[in-house]
Amino acid sequence: MIRNSTAFWAVAFVGLVSLGAVSASAQQATDAIAPENSTTKTALRSSVQSKNWMISAANPLAVRAGADILRQGGNAIDAMVAVQTMLGLVEPQSSGLGGGAFLVYYDATNGTLTTLDGRETAPMDATPTLFQDENGEPLKFYDAVVGGRSVGTPGTPALLKTAHEKWGQLEWPALLSPAITRADNGFEVSERLASLIAADQEKLSRDPTAKSYFFDDAGAPLAAGTLLRNPHYASTLRDLAQNGTKNFYFGTIASDIVDKVKSATWNPGVLSLRDFATYQIRERKPVCADYRGYDVCGMGPPSSGALTVGQILGLVEPFDIASLGPDSAESWRLIGDASRLAFADRGRYMADIDFVPMPLTGLLDKTYLAERAKLLESTTALESVDAGMPSFSHTMNLADDEAIEFPSTSHFSIVDTYGNVVSMTTTIENGFGSRLMVNGFMLNNELTDFSFRSHKEGVPIANRLEPGKRPRSSMAPTVVMKDNKPVIVTGSPGGSRIIGYVAQSIIAMIDWKMHPQAAISMPHLVNRFGTFDIEAGTSAETLKPELEALGYKTSVQDLNSGIHAIMITGGGLIGGADPRREGIVIGE
Repeated sequence: MIRNSTAFWAVAFVGLVSLGAVSASAQQATDAIAPENSTTKTALRSSVQSKNWMISAANPLAVRAGADILRQGGNAIDAMVAVQTMLGLVEPQSSGLGGGAFLVYYDATNGTLTTLDGRETAPMDATPTLFQDENGEPLKFYDAVVGGRSVGTPGTPALLKTAHEKWGQLEWPALLSPAITRADNGFEVSERLASLIAADQEKLSRDPTAKSYFFDDAGAPLAAGTLLRNPHYASTLRDLAQNGTKNFYFGTIASDIVDKVKSATWNPGVLSLRDFATYQIRERKPVCADYRGYDVCGMGPPSSGALTVGQILGLVEPFDIASLGPDSAESWRLIGDASRLAFADRGRYMADIDFVPMPLTGLLDKTYLAERAKLLESTTALESVDAGMPSFSHTMNLADDEAIEFPSTSHFSIVDTYGNVVSMTTTIENGFGSRLMVNGFMLNNELTDFSFRSHKEGVPIANRLEPGKRPRSSMAPTVVMKDNKPVIVTGSPGGSRIIGYVAQSIIAMIDWKMHPQAAISMPHLVNRFGTFDIEAGTSAETLKPELEALGYKTSVQDLNSGIHAIMITGGGLIGGADPRREGIVIGE
């Protein structure tokens, strides 16, 4: 059993909405930066408390940029633009203008929750066999990733501009100014960025533009502490500040991206100007699942995040997870097998709902989940897991998906002084995306989130590649509601493990009454497909023998989430940042 629960899971709060008043001398900022290593995983930070507003994100410069916007009277959407454009500069391996994002937004003015889908789209000239060899067999993952073939139409710039036009408060150019200034003046390469450049040296150095940016004149990866300027990124942001997204989707920037993709030495792609000209942001209704009287809401298809998180929570709801506690192998058996059942449904049914009809209601139906939850009444690991049969409004036969998702991405959470809430997960997919750089930013490899196979034994796969389609995602930006008011804002990067990280954080805060920082810092245990991933260098390793005795295979490894969460209480805001990355929380 995990004995060191004081170190990982202490400092529980009583109640979620009716917490006692936050101290008047609330922490106004915390600038502690946690480098990515095993020692920081065992060090419990203190939650940050504030009265008025709060930002939690994966890089201090991005958090400070957003905080400055809020201090100027901006709202959460204004701060979101500043945070994202700064992240694209200082955390280029994870997100940026060349990628896509999902935004969950609570508008305090009218009390509504909505989502914006800024997911990348497949080129109109793409075919279902794009990631297959001449024999019809799937390519190896990195053989498909590096180069132009994997690049989808970026959605992040359109999402930023669309959100600002709908809900922004300050003038658009002012929101891009912090990142422009930083790109011109330079920023110090962090330990994490330096280590990731070094680890990806072979792939990242294939593109001459990326090589000249991320490596020194001798060809060595940039060292931590190096002052790195990005005048090309500054120029792109100046264009966006002056012209909006006109040139990005209809002009010179679109042409530069298309030329880069089509002329790539490795895997030239089929992206065209038509794909940029026809790209659209989708505003979608949030997908919400009831859990112990809370509405856990997030991004629907093409994301599998909200549906799969909702299924996991619905499957464990009949069981007394709260009494079992976080240091019980039985808790993790229930959570782990609930996740396996949810992932089976995810692999069978979830994809871009604009292309593939989905049983949205059926997958979260209480009766369906209660019946599936009976499988968890076993005392040992489930021997096998199959997709269920949720109620459909039509008949459809689908095969199980084979998409591969590797961890990268970034997440940030914002609550402003007006009561507006932003939960946004943003990505270029794999670390450094396609490894192609243009106009100061990296291009995504999002198309490799599709299943490389289109059919199995003649049966179509829901997440197969189709022209104009958005690849399925695991990103799960989440806003938890109580009595139609937001009470928790959370989300994480991490490939398909995002779903487990987010579900765990919600269970920790609701069932185990943890404050956000404790919920974020606790060790990870994730089970998607049968093997229990156990976070290395943490006391979760002591659960390994018990889980194996229950019948699980286990894998001890680094699980580098990036959860950034804020709890909204009657007394103020309480926030945390994941110590596995570089992030901080600032609130006032």
